[in-house]
Amino acid sequence: MAIYIDPPIWRARGRLWSHLISDVTFDELHEFAGRLGAPPRAFERDHYDIPDEAYDRAVLLGARAVSCQEVLGHLRRSGLRRPKFSRPPSVI
Repeated sequence: MAIYIDPPIWRARGRLWSHLISDVTFDELHEFAGRLGAPPRAFERDHYDIPDEAYDRAVLLGARAVSCQEVLGHLRRSGLRRPKFSRPPSVI
């Protein structure tokens, strides 16, 4: 089991946010987010958006603090990455 969180550096709606991910399953991610108190609406495709005030609690609950690049790498390697926009297949 591995849950990761990046630093709260993402600005949106007047706040700073982190991304919370799993490198195993979405079930694991949803379970952890529930323990953290993140609402279901905070889930976006492949991660939860976590406000900066919940960052320390996430780490205390066991999330591993990593860089933004590491979060993306873990998502890609796990096969759980769901890009917002995907390119259509190229036509030859």
